[in-house]
Amino acid sequence: MVILASVFAVLAALLHVLFFVYESVVFDRPEVHARFRTRTEDVPAVRPWAYNQGFYNLFLAIGALVGAALALAGQETVGLALVLLACGSMFAAALVLVATNRAMVRAAATQGTFPLLAVVFSVVALVA
Repeated sequence: MVILASVFAVLAALLHVLFFVYESVVFDRPEVHARFRTRTEDVPAVRPWAYNQGFYNLFLAIGALVGAALALAGQETVGLALVLLACGSMFAAALVLVATNRAMVRAAATQGTFPLLAVVFSVVALVA
């Protein structure tokens, strides 16, 4: 279970690093900000929020990666605790996304599936 939790935590982390790149590095590109349903004329107002959000995603990704590395290195309890914190936050953010805008179900599923699986396998590993 630790391996499965770690695999899904790494996948969730990689996805959230991609979100960081989209939101904090290349958000000004029309094909990128359109993914976030932001009109080009609104980018100057939204850009600071997207930039900040990208760093939230990066920090969660780092937590998930460190947790997975620790869990796989034999520090299972500490590692899985970090995975639970990081991936639980990712999954909770996906729930907030869909709760605030039902049209974002697909985006929320993309954002939340790997973290949810990491959480489930972490819990199973911890209680086993």
